[in-house]
Amino acid sequence: MTGKDVKKAAELLSKGKLVAIPTETVYGLAACIDNNEAILSIFHAKNRPAFDPLIVHIADLNWLDFLVSEIPEKAKRFMEVVWPGPVTLLFRKSDQVSDLVTSGNPTVAIRFPSHPMSLEMLRLLGKPVAAPSANPFGYVSPTEAAHVENQLGEKVSYILDGGPCRVGLESTIVSFVNEPVEVLRLGGMSLETLEKYLGEKPVLKISTHSNPQAPGQLDKHYATSASLILSDDIIEDFLENRQKLVGLISFQNGYPDLAFAHREVLSPDGNADEAASRLFAAMRRLDESGVEVILAERFPDEGLGRAINDRLHRASHRKP
Repeated sequence: MTGKDVKKAAELLSKGKLVAIPTETVYGLAACIDNNEAILSIFHAKNRPAFDPLIVHIADLNWLDFLVSEIPEKAKRFMEVVWPGPVTLLFRKSDQVSDLVTSGNPTVAIRFPSHPMSLEMLRLLGKPVAAPSANPFGYVSPTEAAHVENQLGEKVSYILDGGPCRVGLESTIVSFVNEPVEVLRLGGMSLETLEKYLGEKPVLKISTHSNPQAPGQLDKHYATSASLILSDDIIEDFLENRQKLVGLISFQNGYPDLAFAHREVLSPDGNADEAASRLFAAMRRLDESGVEVILAERFPDEGLGRAINDRLHRASHRKP
């Protein structure tokens, strides 16, 4: 069931049910952090491996006292600037956080989202929720309520419809566990912006292994049903695949001289923020169009273009 009843969403969560919630990044599949049975149901609903940790969402900085064993002064200054917003911070967890949430890791990933409906719901609930993206594991993340309904359906008790997600990429994950500060996942806040707020250059530590420290680090992720190729030469790759139905994801250029079966030009004006917000919905439309191959143009490796390339790389069957 989909609707805009914030109170109903909070009540269902308090009863141990799963609720899909809107954030500025993507829709999350939420369960109360203190209900292990509900947490397990997240993994079952998504078919998510138990070794992939979940992000905890808060609506009050005081909730950190329950979740975190220590917060460095540098992190306190940073969160005052970036929260609420599309940034997840990694800290050493308290003993009160279940190992189910952290997949046995000694750290916990925490986010303070900026979407007003989810903040209102969290405050009514009065406690944090664990909430990965509300989609089957490994597939494209949902940026509209309808995406959740189409993919998870009755596995979710309620979908809180907050409209299209403004950012459209998952949060950037920043670790304050050790020095220097590390970026573990590229996302909705660019490295340039992070560096400005931190006052230092963070270390980029984007891992792709089978025992992740934080969500979104697995190599194969954000997949489409059609084969996706992250392309450095759209014309050459189109000619190689011209016997198939080929779709296009591009930044500005629609390549009108090539006979694509379906085109998704993410930002004709060259705005990376707009392109990021439209990426996942475009991937879904291409999948639904029936194309056999998706050629995805590599974006400029700066700002949110880095995060877009990261998602396309993880979805690609041909790794650069």
